[in-house]
Amino acid sequence: MKFGIIRERKNPPDRRVVLSPEECQNVLSKFPKAQIFVESSPIRVFSDKEYADNGLEVVQDMESCEVLLGVKEVPIDALIPNKKYFFFSHTIKKQPYNRELLRAILEKNIELYDHEVITNQKGSRLVAFGRYAGIVGAYNGFRAYGLKYNLFQLPKAESLLDQQALISELKNIELPNIKILLTGRGRVGNGAKEMLDAMGLEQVGVTEYLKENFNYPVYCQIDASEYNKRKDGVRGNKADFFQNPEAYKSNFFRFAKVTDFYIAGHFYGDGAPYLYTREDAKQPDFKIKVVADISCDIDGPVASTIRPSTIAEPIYGYDPVSETETDFKNENAIAVMAVDNLPCELPRDASVGFGEAFSKYVIPSFFNEDKDGLLERALMTQNGRLTPRYAYLQDYVDGKE
Repeated sequence: MKFGIIRERKNPPDRRVVLSPEECQNVLSKFPKAQIFVESSPIRVFSDKEYADNGLEVVQDMESCEVLLGVKEVPIDALIPNKKYFFFSHTIKKQPYNRELLRAILEKNIELYDHEVITNQKGSRLVAFGRYAGIVGAYNGFRAYGLKYNLFQLPKAESLLDQQALISELKNIELPNIKILLTGRGRVGNGAKEMLDAMGLEQVGVTEYLKENFNYPVYCQIDASEYNKRKDGVRGNKADFFQNPEAYKSNFFRFAKVTDFYIAGHFYGDGAPYLYTREDAKQPDFKIKVVADISCDIDGPVASTIRPSTIAEPIYGYDPVSETETDFKNENAIAVMAVDNLPCELPRDASVGFGEAFSKYVIPSFFNEDKDGLLERALMTQNGRLTPRYAYLQDYVDGKE
């Protein structure tokens, strides 16, 4: 089986890679029948030389490879017909901007495996960059806080080498006695929590957070069961919420009244109530003034997130009264950090973590006849058609929706 690590061609450039040089060696040592070729790239976070020094062949094209491994969408003119491809296609939610890409994949008889749908038998994702989104998102949030109040100036995350460098910078700042709220206990939320803990911030429970005052900064991590409640007054739980989101309403405002800095690391499902609305943000007792929206759902559950921001310009202001964008340093503005490709800012660490999961879960499936059905579940296209699991995308492909 010949695997090819493709050059990332999407703009703006993404420096991440599916397998680091070291991870390639791990794969080759475990699976003697595997071969890995690396397409030369001037932007990849690991240089061609680092791969060559690890005994890997760096090549100019991928024609001889059967399985091609990438991170972001492959431009249509760079797709090689009749290959197996792994990348984030951003098509499973019928994203209009990638309709032509999915059509081209079908026309070129490509087998597409989307990283986003690589799951175990229970449906849990196995390979993801979420932890690194949480790590960088939390850092960027503190950077935004410092800039809004002219308290401290942190360097941009993309200028630092790794997570430890980010932590070192955060340990040097002095925070006022603020309350920090973190939503989500998944990969993203827990990635952010790693940073709060590494700074030595004290975590407090919901009751303390809501009722007590502290003379030092604290944070509270909550999930869906704590910021939603059933409309009928019956005691709900997380499992019930995910099954019946329409039966719930937001219970978030009690947190908004005491929170200075909010980190949004939750998963938002269709039909779930918004955490806070534009009307909520207008209320005089709505206290949040800095939001790091890692989840980044536009015009959605976090009302102040009206557009994604960029690595180049990561912060904008939201004026709750006019519901429009403004200078984030304005006194009444909510400073919003809503970069939607955060792991790109920590490409080395993110690539190492992603590759460890990919070689642990995905690579074996090519050599054990896919005994757990992992490849079958992730395969979106085959023989020029959508596979049955992804047939729901047919009208999207045909332009009917």
